[in-house]
Amino acid sequence: MEPDRDHVPHATRGLTLDDEFQAARPMLAGLAYRLLGSWHDAEDVLQEAYLRWAVVEHSTVREPRRYLTRVVTRLAIDSLRTRQARRESYVGDWLPEPAPADLFGGPDPSDLSLAVLHLMERLTPVQRAVHVLRTAFVIPYDEIADILGRSPEDCRQLLRRAKDALADSRARFTPTRNEQERLLSDFVAAARSGDLERLKGLLRADAVAWSDGGGRAKAARRPIHGADKVARFIGRLYSRPGLFNAVVLDLAGERALLVELGEVPHVLTLELEAGQVVGIRLVTNPDKLSVAASRAASWDK
Repeated sequence: MEPDRDHVPHATRGLTLDDEFQAARPMLAGLAYRLLGSWHDAEDVLQEAYLRWAVVEHSTVREPRRYLTRVVTRLAIDSLRTRQARRESYVGDWLPEPAPADLFGGPDPSDLSLAVLHLMERLTPVQRAVHVLRTAFVIPYDEIADILGRSPEDCRQLLRRAKDALADSRARFTPTRNEQERLLSDFVAAARSGDLERLKGLLRADAVAWSDGGGRAKAARRPIHGADKVARFIGRLYSRPGLFNAVVLDLAGERALLVELGEVPHVLTLELEAGQVVGIRLVTNPDKLSVAASRAASWDK
């Protein structure tokens, strides 16, 4: 990969190699996670980016952040392509990996919710890269073109195709943190009591529930559609006798619950619109729970 040579020297010149990378790392983490929907994959990309940063001729890199953005984006695209090739063997639905909010820097994190990242799986790796770079980081088309090795017009076309692919999705609705916590609490209370009518009252008629066990934990293999079926599924799951515990998680882009049923944990997120639940995501795959669980905050029920 060619270094950046043609730009005004970066304001952090004089910092050590490690300092420059660490100064950019929160932004790079947000970029990698948006592109991959997996914190573990994002960490792998950041580690590889650092190794490349360590050996580049730094006197030729005038804008470290821009150079690192290009490296991380290209590595993430390669990772996405590899993951897509493996996806056919994944057991059940694939959901993004929950990640705590304090891991990221950069723009507004509202586009880091599991709902948004799940939706982004519709895009090709290059479409996803253009969409993230342009909409989340507001990077100019000529710079995106340089990152991807394409023309600015190609990048405009890719963004249009990405928007078309996402156009039939629900309109994004960002509730307040208080509303998220209230509906999470009401939802779990109704499910625990086995009150299906109350639970259905919280759901929009076309609500969908996804669960991701990855073959490592019990989960529905396919999405469950419709308020009635979703209420019965969640009610059966949460009203089982035995140990139950829930703690609040401050994930990137949303509030969530880390729920323990018996000795089996999962992360629960609710996609909300106009005060109703339109999407439910249960991540039970233990490979995707370790980072979120380590940051769980206590919550008095």
